[in-house]
Amino acid sequence: MSKSLLLTVIVAVIGAVVFYQFLPTVNPAIAFVIGVMLAALIVNINSAPQAVSNENYNGPTMTLYIGNLPYKVRESEVEELFNQHGPVISVRLVRDRKTGRRKGFGFVEMSEKGAKSAMKTLNDALFQERTIKVREAKTQDSDSDKSEQA
Repeated sequence: MSKSLLLTVIVAVIGAVVFYQFLPTVNPAIAFVIGVMLAALIVNINSAPQAVSNENYNGPTMTLYIGNLPYKVRESEVEELFNQHGPVISVRLVRDRKTGRRKGFGFVEMSEKGAKSAMKTLNDALFQERTIKVREAKTQDSDSDKSEQA
């Protein structure tokens, strides 16, 4: 018997006893079914995959520009895609200031090794029916240097 099934049965029995004690007019079978549903909910919440925290990553990092993203994509979906290549520190999808809609590009900060792997693998790859572009992000300093030279 698996641990989660055993836990579900134990919590269901305890839940049924407690429920029956507070509402003695309820049929014990119904109290047990309610206990099973509550136990399944608790086990499901506890066994859900926990997000891997990469906040503790202290190595060299790189910021990637991600272009041609689907407008409806969420940060968590982009993070999941790039986590396959290495620790992701942050994901920022750019929005239009007036409308609040996504602009179809963003930035991912991640480990340098993972970023290089992601650039090789994910550039021109299909992601949610769009061919995404993955490049090293230009720093704001290099952009301002170009405007001063012009």
